[in-house]
Amino acid sequence: MALVVGRKAGEAIILENSRDDTQMRIEVIKEDGLLRLKIEAPKHIQIYREEIYGEQRKNRL
Repeated sequence: MALVVGRKAGEAIILENSRDDTQMRIEVIKEDGLLRLKIEAPKHIQIYREEIYGEQRKNRL
């Protein structure tokens, strides 16, 4: 499942797990040729850049 959303600086999206009410908030904080995102999540949620995540997964296998 995928969702494509347009957001401007200061706007956000909320991701929620309805099973345990865990929420993540992703806010666009800057757009000047390089998009900057602010991610707020509970401490038990690990956040990775995709290229780092792929490398770590490869190293675990």
